[in-house]
Amino acid sequence: MQPFPAPHPVDVHVGGRLRLARTLKGCSQETLGQSIGVSAQQVQKYESGANRISASALFRLCGFLGRPVGWLFEGLDPTGPEPGCPADIVAALMSSREGAQLATAMARLSPVMRRKVLAVVKAFLPDEPNAVD
Repeated sequence: MQPFPAPHPVDVHVGGRLRLARTLKGCSQETLGQSIGVSAQQVQKYESGANRISASALFRLCGFLGRPVGWLFEGLDPTGPEPGCPADIVAALMSSREGAQLATAMARLSPVMRRKVLAVVKAFLPDEPNAVD
């Protein structure tokens, strides 16, 4: 028996952006699924990249989320990203549940508090010679 193939990187990217948009809107997978007539489990599969999103579902999802369809594809390099590049790292973080929650919480803080939180986070990082400030 052949194992399931890995999701295509574009499907993973679009799914992550879908998760980010849903999280920023503050709605659940259940609510998003109901808006287009699919289950929360199907939304979960879309967000993980395990299932591809049809063009019509993509259009309806973006309408509900108030985002242009192209927004889901932002950050994709048609020639293929260089693995480990800073843009990839940020995109991966922002596509995660924790990254979206962190960004939402940080946006609610004052600039002074954001700098303090960033200092705490940096204190947990291993010393790297080429760390980005």
